[in-house]
Amino acid sequence: MKPTTDDPVPAGRRSGPVRRIRDVLRTRILEGVYGREPLPPETALALEFGASRNIIREVLSLLRDEGLITRIQGSGTFVVAGRLVHGLDRLRGLAETFGSRQPRVTNAVVLAEIVPAVPLVAERLQVEAGSPVLCLERVRSFDGEPVTLDASYFPADIGEPLLDLDLENRDIFELIECELGLPLGAARLRIEAMVADRVVAGMLRIRPGSPLLFVERLTHADGGRPVDLEFLRYRGDRMTLASWLERTPLANPFTSRHDTESD
Repeated sequence: MKPTTDDPVPAGRRSGPVRRIRDVLRTRILEGVYGREPLPPETALALEFGASRNIIREVLSLLRDEGLITRIQGSGTFVVAGRLVHGLDRLRGLAETFGSRQPRVTNAVVLAEIVPAVPLVAERLQVEAGSPVLCLERVRSFDGEPVTLDASYFPADIGEPLLDLDLENRDIFELIECELGLPLGAARLRIEAMVADRVVAGMLRIRPGSPLLFVERLTHADGGRPVDLEFLRYRGDRMTLASWLERTPLANPFTSRHDTESD
């Protein structure tokens, strides 16, 4: 007998459609398609994707486990909270990215002091190991909710003047350029996935083991000098990093081989 659309499907056969539908719905949620409105009911989603309601239920369960949606009995399925998209196409601080939105980004300074540069920091900033650097740690919030924990290091000639400036309400990039008169040029990024330990989780008000995006960013002044080493921990449930990439065409290997053989 041919199974009905609501019959259980073995996990092996079901996993493909579940992944495909989850990716589509997840993208819609992150792009704000549903806003404050409930998601379409299970029957409508099953019809749209040509899938069984069991598959749709599994998809919604995965999205709920990820913290993207909540299901309210008698009311429907709603988006819990959208994500903030921080573009990587330009070298910008968090407040620069969301400056036109209200409420604005706020910062809580956890640590701001001159410390000896450990070898890794010294190597990145191209200073002598043990030389003084400013260590600045801030919890950055949007709409009163912590979204990142930033630990930054600066050479002393840049870091010491920063201590007298408004570190709670302004981006570091803005302070360096506008107050210290040092134009910034480019930055090198490294992005990894990690989980929050107990200390970081407490500072970001999340559970230990929650997903984080860990970014190491080394920013150079316009002349090429490294001036700002940052270790950024973005909440994986609230922040998305996005960029626009262009591909440079590769030489056609067949054309190259043909030309070589002709010679």
